[in-house]
Amino acid sequence: MAKDDDNSQVFSETTREDARLENLGYEQELKRTFGLLGMIGFSFSVVTSWTALSGVFIVGVTSGGPPVMVFSFIGVSLLTLAVAIPMAEMCSMYPVAGGQYSWVAALAPPSIARGLSYISGWFMLIGILAMGATNNSIAANFVLGMANLVFPDYNIQRWHTVLVAYLVAFLATALNIWGPHLLNRISRFILIWNVGSFLITMIVLLATNGNKQPASFVFSEFQNFTGWGSAMAAIVGILQACFGMCCYDAPSHMTEEMKSASEEAPKAIILSVVLGAVTGFAFLVTLCFCIGDINSTANTTTGVPVIQIFYDSTGSKIGTCFLSSMIAVIVIIAGNNLLAEGSRSVYAFARDHGLPFSDAFSKVDSKRNVPVNAVVLTLVVQLALDAIDFGTTTGFETVIAISTEGFCKFSTQLSYSFFLGKPLTKLKIFHTPWLY
Repeated sequence: MAKDDDNSQVFSETTREDARLENLGYEQELKRTFGLLGMIGFSFSVVTSWTALSGVFIVGVTSGGPPVMVFSFIGVSLLTLAVAIPMAEMCSMYPVAGGQYSWVAALAPPSIARGLSYISGWFMLIGILAMGATNNSIAANFVLGMANLVFPDYNIQRWHTVLVAYLVAFLATALNIWGPHLLNRISRFILIWNVGSFLITMIVLLATNGNKQPASFVFSEFQNFTGWGSAMAAIVGILQACFGMCCYDAPSHMTEEMKSASEEAPKAIILSVVLGAVTGFAFLVTLCFCIGDINSTANTTTGVPVIQIFYDSTGSKIGTCFLSSMIAVIVIIAGNNLLAEGSRSVYAFARDHGLPFSDAFSKVDSKRNVPVNAVVLTLVVQLALDAIDFGTTTGFETVIAISTEGFCKFSTQLSYSFFLGKPLTKLKIFHTPWLY
């Protein structure tokens, strides 16, 4: 009897959300499988500040050092929470896969709404796709970094990194096309794995490292190996903190696959930011105290300073690979989730005729309830962005900057500003797609 009650409750929730989506001018085409825990796991695996910070730790080490990393992360976390709260409110009012560009269209003055929404959609889309490519490269760095640690004679080449990044992207694509019903289960699993890995890594590092840095090194000694002035180095160093707090809008693009999106998606946004801020700050401070010689760490042959810190602390290749593998699993699954988020964003934007060949990219496979063409397009763009690393590392660092600063910043600020400037009682929900 209890099971029947649960089923009827889920049915009523999904029916209510389907009706709400219809009132916003869209037909429910995707299958609603995500619950609150699954979406928190989905979003937290993407935000996952502690693993994201470890993936781009080299940026902070050379650009300002520990003080810039620690204090900028505090500031970025507070500002992120300030943006995430109204974002969650907007997501509750407009639970559509378009996310930010949909909110801009709904909240902006009618005379400029369509144009600003179109621009916002492109900023959002470019940022998400670039973030997916960056994440795949980070996953490749961890895999190849462990290979270099175990086999010191192995020299990592850029094309090795690109090919492993391609493998991560192809795995994510296969799972998104042929295993969409597994996404919620995987997201629940990765939430537990994520928190458990964080605790294990923190405990092992603090327990095994016998040469911790003094507090002055962590909180006051400025390090600059960039070749630029101190101000520019600090600005570049802040990029690491910003990267660690990206992607918290992920639930907004998955609302059409959540059972109670208008209630649960906002919670997932806020909780993923809070979890990311707490774990990110704790892990960042731990890394800064446990870092050895900053020059050798920055120039480690593994290509991943965090792997070198693990090895310097534990003195064991097995222990280092164990800790690094836990992070690698999270980053690989984050690649799967970023591809899912990116493809749903492509699907939504195409549905509103924001892309060339929109009819093709907005098509949903009736058997799998997945926008297969949008998934494939997301894959192709990620592969193209990762391919930049074939030719130049500097060029690919631009992709990282785009994914960090371009990702949801412009579109979110637009929707945020209109949201603050318009009373809730006067908001008008659009009833038809508005980009033609």
